[in-house]
This record gives sequence, structure tokens and C-alpha cells, in this order.
Amino acid sequence: MIGLCLAACSAGDGRPREAARMDAKPVNQLVVAGNACGPAALLNSFRFGNDSWRGVYDSVKGDGEREKIRTVIRDIGMRPSRHLPGRARWSRGGVSVADLQDIANEMAAEAYQPFVSEEVFFRRDGESPRALLRRVHRRLEGSLARGLPPLLSVRRYAASGGSWRPVDAHFVTVVSVPRSLGRDDGSFAVSYIDPWGGRRCEGTIRIAEQALIADKAGVSSCLEAVFPQSSVGRKKVRGNERSALAVAAALGRW
Repeated sequence: MIGLCLAACSAGDGRPREAARMDAKPVNQLVVAGNACGPAALLNSFRFGNDSWRGVYDSVKGDGEREKIRTVIRDIGMRPSRHLPGRARWSRGGVSVADLQDIANEMAAEAYQPFVSEEVFFRRDGESPRALLRRVHRRLEGSLARGLPPLLSVRRYAASGGSWRPVDAHFVTVVSVPRSLGRDDGSFAVSYIDPWGGRRCEGTIRIAEQALIADKAGVSSCLEAVFPQSSVGRKKVRGNERSALAVAAALGRW
């Protein structure tokens, strides 16, 4: 019994790392538009964050979520993109990760908060899928620990005959992950806020069971997000295609 207790204690107490304000009300992008997931997910990140980041949310003009989303889009999102010349940051196609980072950092600076970082979650040279899993977990857990629930960019890809094509993309806000991973873990649980409807959802980030956007050696280039409550482009997948939701990138504090 003593040995079992020591083993359990050494593995941690099992408590997840959670957002500072788990009782916050999710922001719903659909009160404005179906392509407002970026601004809505960003507002959710601030709203579920600690007091400092909640202050960024409160500083946005508008009495309710509809007006606050519109303020972000109109006052900051319509500024020229530094990454896509000749285009505004936000458009009918939504917003890119890089442009959303610029929006987040301008909002943070106005509230005297530190900059938000961006990281792409495709395998680096020499990085194994398991090492990528640990890197993704480390970033998400670290941002939650610093008081800012990270924004996760997920992308739907579809394949027929081994060739993958991008189908759709979406932003969600991660509000809970395990505090640590076991050495042999191939996945971890995630609680997140989907701005499509302003819903609290549960899912899993894992090493793909079937190769996803594989390299020449047949190894997946990214992790898979198993988010059954979030459709993200499923209706755009053709009948003969296999599809998967890839963990593409994130914004957060690390």
C-alpha cells in the first residue's frame, strides 16, 4: 500500500491546469457573423483569464459581446495586414494566426499587458511526434499557468489518394489541460471554448493513429485534434475523402 501511495503521489494529484475564471460566460461569434471566430476566441481568452487579462476584455468598447466583437473587428481587425499586403487583417475568410497575434498585442499594449506569442505546431526538423505532443502540451499548460487561456488554431484537411488539401480553419480557446504528461502518453484531454455558439466542449489532442500530412518517411507532420463537438468544415469534405482536424498553431504566453 505504501508503495502504491508513493507511486500515485509522484505522478501528481491529478488536478488539471485550468483557466483562472472557469465560470465566465463564453462569447458567441454567431451574434455577429460566422467568420468572427478569431475575434470571439480572443475575447474568450481575455474573459476566462486572470484579473489582468480580464481587464483587457473589460476595456473593449461595448456593453455586450455583440458590441465588443464588432469593436475588435471595426477598430483593430480592419487595419491593414502586415502579412497579407493589400488586405485588411479580418475579411470574409476570417483572420490569420499572424494577424490575430497583431490584434491581440495591440489590445494587450493598450491595457499595459505583455505581448502574446505565436507558435506553429508542425514538426520541426528532427522532432518526433511524441516530442511535438509534449511541446504542444507545454505551451498550452504554460499559458494557462500564466493566466492567459491560449487560442488554438485547428485546420480541417481532407485526403484522397494520399494528397491532402486544406478544407477549413477555426479558432478555439483552451481552458483546461493536464498539468503534466506521462513519459509514454500519446494524447491528452482538453477542455475548450468553441466560439461557434459559445459552447464549452471536451476533446483530445493526440498523435494521429493514421498518418496526417505525412512526410517522405510516412510520419505525421502534426497532431490530431479529436473534437467531436466541433464540426469545422466536415460538410465540405467529399464523400470519397478521409478528413482530420490538425492542431496547427497557438497564441499564448510562454
